[in-house]
Amino acid sequence: MPTIYKICPASAWREAERQGVYRGSADDKRDGYIHFSTAAQVPGTAAKYFSGQQGLFLVAVDADALGAALRWEPARGGDLFPHLYGDLDVGAVLSIVDLTQRADGSHVIPELAP
Repeated sequence: MPTIYKICPASAWREAERQGVYRGSADDKRDGYIHFSTAAQVPGTAAKYFSGQQGLFLVAVDADALGAALRWEPARGGDLFPHLYGDLDVGAVLSIVDLTQRADGSHVIPELAP
């Protein structure tokens, strides 16, 4: 089972848990899909888009559970990134981890399943 990852504010994720679905960030809504990263892409995503932000969760998702709504498309540096065209059902979530922030604003990325 391939695992993909979403970095999001803890408050947004708690709201998704109440609703049963995550509908995406403002950036996701603007682009028309929910942005995800592979395990190898998480450090770059965290550094580029979330540096200096506190109160973040790293949400691990079962990619197979998302079906045809999940597409792999070229993005940063030509790498294929997972994009979900639809809402994320919280039932597809495998785990949630707090992202700890270092003094320099970067985040401690845990060891991730591919």
